Amino acid sequence: MQLFNLTTGKVLLENVVLADNFWQRLLGLMGKKALGKDMGLLLFPCSAVHTCFMRFPLDLVFLARDLSIVKIAKDVPSFRSVHGGKDVYYTLELTAGAAAELSLGDKLQIERM
Repeated sequence: MQLFNLTTGKVLLENVVLADNFWQRLLGLMGKKALGKDMGLLLFPCSAVHTCFMRFPLDLVFLARDLSIVKIAKDVPSFRSVHGGKDVYYTLELTAGAAAELSLGDKLQIERM
């Protein structure tokens, strides 16, 4: 699946993986050695994440139900916990630096290929 930034009209990610069950959300990206710049993991429902046992830092993008950006946490190192807030329904995990062009309020769209 692709992820678009409707606000800017640009493709944000070419390859988004959905984590929509307990085990997928719990494991997330743990154990992975890296995450490509065009890849991301979209967890839902999910308003908080941990980066325990991660081998690389992440950018975390917290989204409301309408896929608008509520909070961005950049360059989050291993063994941290980050909560997006009460209005968050989705959390997008990206490689560190991938959220550089995103802003609060940007609206995203998922397109299945």
